[in-house]
Amino acid sequence: MRILLVEDDPMIGDAIQGALNDASYATDWVKNGLTALATLDTQHYDLVLLDLGLPGKDGLDVLDSIRARNNPVPLLIITARDGLDDRLRGLDGGADDYLLKPFDMAELLARMRAVLRRKGGTALSLLDNGVVSLDLVSKQATTADNPDVQLSSREFALLQALLIRPGAILSRSELEDRLYGWGNEVESNAVEFLIHALRRKLGSHVIKNVRGMGWMVSKGA
Repeated sequence: MRILLVEDDPMIGDAIQGALNDASYATDWVKNGLTALATLDTQHYDLVLLDLGLPGKDGLDVLDSIRARNNPVPLLIITARDGLDDRLRGLDGGADDYLLKPFDMAELLARMRAVLRRKGGTALSLLDNGVVSLDLVSKQATTADNPDVQLSSREFALLQALLIRPGAILSRSELEDRLYGWGNEVESNAVEFLIHALRRKLGSHVIKNVRGMGWMVSKGA
């Protein structure tokens, strides 16, 4: 899953990016509003974390521009602005949540999961296609024959990308896009290696190879 972090404070941005990477999110970090809009024009993101006090273009104006372009990307405001007017404008302007600084990283991650669940139409921190389920909090996967299998960060990220869109074929480049942020070296055959590891842990039937196109998980019953 790929996240765009829009934050101009270097210490806060570095801390958030590190926590997101540790939580298996591929994270790109930009430091001003204009760059954020240009980046969203060229790259798909699963969620945006948006500070408000930004150089170049204020965060609320960035939010207005994103929604004016009919971009439905889930968006969570992270800011020190605690005034009611700012909160109302942010939420009424299309933000999915509003988190005040300072905050604990565990709360940020929980808020992100909640936003993504709502956008995905589910109330649980669980992805399940009837063959395999994935707990988004514990990062454990479960099949009928393999209960509570602990996954590595990259294994979790790849299986999550497939389970978000069961029945859809994801190419190597699409999966790499969800595994690696800017500046991360894309390892040769990394996707094949991770799929092999997941099949070894969960069973060969869990992830299907569509020759010449990519990989998928079944849609279930």
